[in-house]
Amino acid sequence: MTCRSAKLLPYAITGLSTLIGRVLTIEEWADAAQIPQRSGMGVMSGALVERVLGISGKSWDPELFADLNRIVSVARDALLSANLEPREIDTMIVVTCSPYEIMLDQDAFRLARELGLPDEVVPVQIGAGCAGLARAAALAAQLSASNLLVVTYNTPSRVTGDLESGVSPLYRSNKVHPLGRSLWASAGIFSDGAAALVFSRQPGVEGLVLYSRDALTFGGEPGFADPLIHYLGGGATHPAGTPGAAELSCYGMNGPEVKRYYTKGMMLNHAALEAALPGYVDRVRRIYTHQASPALVDEFARLADLPSYKAPTNARQFGNLVSASTAKMLHDDLFRGDIADGDLICASVVGAGPERGAYVLPVRIATLIEPGTVMTEASWA
Repeated sequence: MTCRSAKLLPYAITGLSTLIGRVLTIEEWADAAQIPQRSGMGVMSGALVERVLGISGKSWDPELFADLNRIVSVARDALLSANLEPREIDTMIVVTCSPYEIMLDQDAFRLARELGLPDEVVPVQIGAGCAGLARAAALAAQLSASNLLVVTYNTPSRVTGDLESGVSPLYRSNKVHPLGRSLWASAGIFSDGAAALVFSRQPGVEGLVLYSRDALTFGGEPGFADPLIHYLGGGATHPAGTPGAAELSCYGMNGPEVKRYYTKGMMLNHAALEAALPGYVDRVRRIYTHQASPALVDEFARLADLPSYKAPTNARQFGNLVSASTAKMLHDDLFRGDIADGDLICASVVGAGPERGAYVLPVRIATLIEPGTVMTEASWA
């Protein structure tokens, strides 16, 4: 490796489990969401939502993801996939930006307890969004773990509204949040998803990981400071119960800055990967890019000259599954037989923070678990 920013990641992906929820057409979601048009004349149609966001469907299932028990099941399946007992896991990293319990990393504590991990396993919880798996991989490179369990999940349907009452009024009309006029887009683009991966240290494996916060340099521009996702309420600055705290406790996506950072950040990842592993596009079986939105994914693939078969996409079908998006594509490829044991894969992501990163690892799955069932209108009616 010749790139100073890349680090050795001596692991293989040995276990994998993913789960998404009931998949709605964007027309179904729009009918339930009842997003007011800015003109004040009626609500947004599914066609209009699709035209703005670019997605034709989304995983949206507040009942499926009602509590942490569903995430525990996903993690257990990953251990089964790796043919490992809980006692063989010596590190666990939990990645989420929608924890079930906010304080004191209780999600990670409960996961460790429910899974039966040894008490000496430190519960590490990372509050991260779309680039969370890159941050977890960068942390893994600093550790001496033998078998590392990474659990990631985000359930926007639990915090932005359900199908019975529609999207929360705070996302439909919010005059306090600085991004209040576009909050509905966060509810629309972000989708429910969970994944768990096992990284196992194996002899002779020379994977790599790179990571950057881009706080000091962003390409040729000054430092990049916008967090991309603005969630200002609920902490010590705007504690619950104070005026405006509820309105500020909404996920607000800064669309223009997301667009700018995604394209430039992904191209910086691409350049760093090429420097660290020359010809990496041809050396890996798949390149799983973060699925921020169909338009951004397609633009990066065009700029990086990635063949369509090399870089699959699922944003149009499922929406933005946040940190589970790349794991979902890998799992689907494995189940279809498009990825075989020993194949080298790459994941390249950017996300709120802002942060970006990528990793290249071999896949050596012991037991293939079927991806979590995708419920559609035809199958659940």
